[in-house]
Amino acid sequence: MSCSNFGKQLVRVKVINSNSEDSRLSRCLNTFDLVALGVGSTLGAGVYVLAGAVARESSGPAIVLSFLIAAVASMLAGFCYAEFGARVPKTGSAYLYSYVTVGELWAFITGWNLILSYVIGTSSVARAWSATFDELIGNPIGQFCREYIPMNAPDILAEYPDIFGALIIIILTSLLAFGVKESAIVNKVFTCINILVLLFMVISGFVKGTIKNWQLDPQEILHANYTTNSKSLGVGGFMPFGFAGVLSGAATCFYGFVGFDCIATTGEEVKNPQRAIPFGIVSSLLICFVTYFSVSAALTLMMPYYLLDSNSPLPAAFNYVGWGGAKYAVAVGSLCALSTSLLGSMFPLPRIIYAMARDGLLFSFLAHISERKSPVTSTVAAGVTSVFMTLMFELKDLVDLMSIGTLLAYTLVAACVLLLRYQPSVAYQLASTQEEMEMNEGTILPGVEERLSFKTLLFPDNPEPSKLSGFTVNICVFLLGMLILAFSVLAVYGDAAVWNHIALIVIFMTCLLLVFIIWRQPENKTKLFFKVPMVPFIPVISMFANVYLMMQLEGRTWTKFSIWMAIGFAIYFLYGIRHSTLAAASRSSSDTEMNGLGLNHKSESASPEKEAFLPDGIDVKEENDGDL
Repeated sequence: MSCSNFGKQLVRVKVINSNSEDSRLSRCLNTFDLVALGVGSTLGAGVYVLAGAVARESSGPAIVLSFLIAAVASMLAGFCYAEFGARVPKTGSAYLYSYVTVGELWAFITGWNLILSYVIGTSSVARAWSATFDELIGNPIGQFCREYIPMNAPDILAEYPDIFGALIIIILTSLLAFGVKESAIVNKVFTCINILVLLFMVISGFVKGTIKNWQLDPQEILHANYTTNSKSLGVGGFMPFGFAGVLSGAATCFYGFVGFDCIATTGEEVKNPQRAIPFGIVSSLLICFVTYFSVSAALTLMMPYYLLDSNSPLPAAFNYVGWGGAKYAVAVGSLCALSTSLLGSMFPLPRIIYAMARDGLLFSFLAHISERKSPVTSTVAAGVTSVFMTLMFELKDLVDLMSIGTLLAYTLVAACVLLLRYQPSVAYQLASTQEEMEMNEGTILPGVEERLSFKTLLFPDNPEPSKLSGFTVNICVFLLGMLILAFSVLAVYGDAAVWNHIALIVIFMTCLLLVFIIWRQPENKTKLFFKVPMVPFIPVISMFANVYLMMQLEGRTWTKFSIWMAIGFAIYFLYGIRHSTLAAASRSSSDTEMNGLGLNHKSESASPEKEAFLPDGIDVKEENDGDL
């Protein structure tokens, strides 16, 4: 195989049909189901812990601003997901979005990392659920396991296998395998209980709280007897740790909004996905922001920020105002939040596995569908993997791996929005025969015969995208990605030398120039229910924020990430690259040509040489859909 053909295999793209009725899964979810799924996944246990830790150590009462900044950053990614949900209403989330835009290799990388993120998320939440419940009943489960089934492998395995956490995963796996509608009903019940508990918390905070806790006297803090290190308490007032503390808190609060992307995996199980998915994503993010903002405001009004408990802030706050009995309501809400968060992690995982197996990138038996039109085999496989992780490992050292997978997916989706927005209509790109060219004669996009020049680069005359303008955007987006990565590495790991500052300025100005060039290109006018506003600026800002946060992670996290990716590449290059449906279609097309049937019988989706971008995805039928 030549290097050229091998390279084409890595960037071959999936051509899809946006017909929402073409699905092997059961379309039984409505818009409210999606909002509940997004809120339940995002507004998990973090609201019961995150607010206290960030307010005490980073932001103080200004935590409300930290959540605002984090919500804006998350909304940028949410907008990109919402547009793709309207454009590509299929199962697969960021994996599928990458597949139809930047090619098979990046799609596999994205899907493989999403699997890692959801497996770790499921296992860690299951252990948290088990620990919370065990604490409420006096820790009998933990004591029994430590005494009778210790694993005695410190720094490698967990202290003991979390049997109760594994049992929870088995129960929810059975529920998910039984049917998506039943899972959605359970999720809605738990989410509503969680919202009611948090609403009680907010009302209590505004009733029992006082604005004086947002205006603390620095002298009062310095004389506090709770610590000998006055710097750890800040300087009082609304922003005791300064604006730097607000930004530091926002970086932590960002992960409180992770989870909304599970909505994007429901493309083949929701009614009217072009409308429901964008509405569900944006609505769930807004609801979560209002809730986080209100709870953190009530918490810091109820008691001074420096007295907050980093691990259990809500019960501590109720004890402080004399409502100790309310801790039972908080416990119920916490368990419901953990349950919805667990469902939110478990729900998209089998759908990512199913989508990859259906495309041939993972083993085909994982794409089996039950009589109730549920991806039962991939659900069981996801449950077994999560049970193993829950039983064997302490996941505190692996949680950062969730961030890499999630942020990488966010970055690719933002880049894909940029790429698709500036490409010619698919009807022109797929005109492969002379007859089709003649049919389109007189309507071929203007500017196809253009040559690249300074004038066409910055001042294109065409009202519609052409191949030249689309190619220009492709190159600019690629360079932007490389420069954003270089800028983030220098900003995080570089020293304070003058050359480093000069390099950062040069990179930043080059990025501005590239964004300006992209902005000057004509956009595709395809009508969608939702489009990202202020393109290209919002996707570029989202890419920068995500890459910068990825660079904040520790070196050992990247080492573990490299091991996971090595396993994934072994699967792809030994199995996926030869068994993918696009590879099968390409071989079938070659056989057809060799049999003398002519080029006109060639499958449109079979050719890896076809243009990669599908701005509307309406006119092309997906070939080999479901071919296992």
